[in-house]
Amino acid sequence: MENTEKPLLFALPKGRMADESLALLSKAGLSEPVDNNDRKLVLESADGCFGYVMAKPWDVPTYVEYGAVDLGICGLDVLRESGRNVHEPLLLPFAHCRLSVAGPANRPDTPLRYESQPRVASKYPRLAAQFFRERGVNAEIIGLTGSVELGPILGLADLIVDLVETGNTLRANGLIEFRTIMESQAVLIVNRASSRLRAAEIQSVVERLRAVI
Repeated sequence: MENTEKPLLFALPKGRMADESLALLSKAGLSEPVDNNDRKLVLESADGCFGYVMAKPWDVPTYVEYGAVDLGICGLDVLRESGRNVHEPLLLPFAHCRLSVAGPANRPDTPLRYESQPRVASKYPRLAAQFFRERGVNAEIIGLTGSVELGPILGLADLIVDLVETGNTLRANGLIEFRTIMESQAVLIVNRASSRLRAAEIQSVVERLRAVI
C-alpha cells in the first residue's frame, strides 16, 4: 500500500482480540506496529500507513462512527448493542461466540411468552430489551458490567443475557442456556465519511483481508 501524508487510523480492541486482529492484518500484508508497547495507546506502523489505536472494545464503534478513527475491529455483539452508524464491509474469522438467554438449570421450562415481568441481568441492556419486547414479554432489564452470572445466584435476576463461548462458566455456576439471541464474531467497521474520502486506501485494506479469509 502506498504511504500517505496522513496515516489511516485503525481502532483495535485491547486484549485477546487485539492480538488476533494484528495477526490477521499481518497475514494480509498490512504493516504491523513498530513498537507494540502495552502502555502506548497509539502505535505507528513500520511503513507509516497506519496508526493503531488501542481502545476498550466497547469504545471502538464510537470512535469509528464519530470519525476519530477511520476503521476498527470489534465484536458484532458490541456493534449491535451500541447501535452505531458505520459501514460493515467484512466479517472476520475469530472471536466466535453467541449472545444467549440463560438461567438456573432447575428453572421450570416455561415458554418466555408466559413469563410475568422476569428480571433479566445483562451487559447488553439494549439487545436484551429488544429480544423480550419482540416476544411480548415485559421484562425488567438490570444493567451490570461485571459477572452477570451472579444475578440469579444472588437473587437479583431470574435470567441473564450474556455472551457464551464454551458454556463452561454457566455450568460451573448452575446455569444453562435457554435461547440464542444472536451469533457473534469479529467485524471490520469503517467510518462513513472515510469510506468516501479515502475510498481507495480503505478498499485496499478490505480486499487484502478478504483475500486471506
